[in-house]
Amino acid sequence: MPRRVGLPGASELFRETTGPVDAPGPDEGSAGPLSSGRIRHDEKITVYVSSDELLALEQARLTLRAKHRMAVDRGRIVRIAIGLAMADLAARGADSDLVRGLGEP
Repeated sequence: MPRRVGLPGASELFRETTGPVDAPGPDEGSAGPLSSGRIRHDEKITVYVSSDELLALEQARLTLRAKHRMAVDRGRIVRIAIGLAMADLAARGADSDLVRGLGEP
């Protein structure tokens, strides 16, 4: 007799994607969340990076996986980095790493 395979219901297939699933919440006193986490993203940008920058990003992803058991994609790493940079800019202004980095030649 053939077995019937159980399929997920509509509630499992069409779950809410308006909030982060596994991202940390906003830090106390910060301008907002550090990461967008696992949500549907409506906007897209294209960023060009050097070969060395792409290699460093991929090495960071592999380090997170190997040493910290965190399976994340490069986009999520970039979103976290943007969140951290924006929070640092909001908190430290002219002394932020972003302002100092952009001021370098």
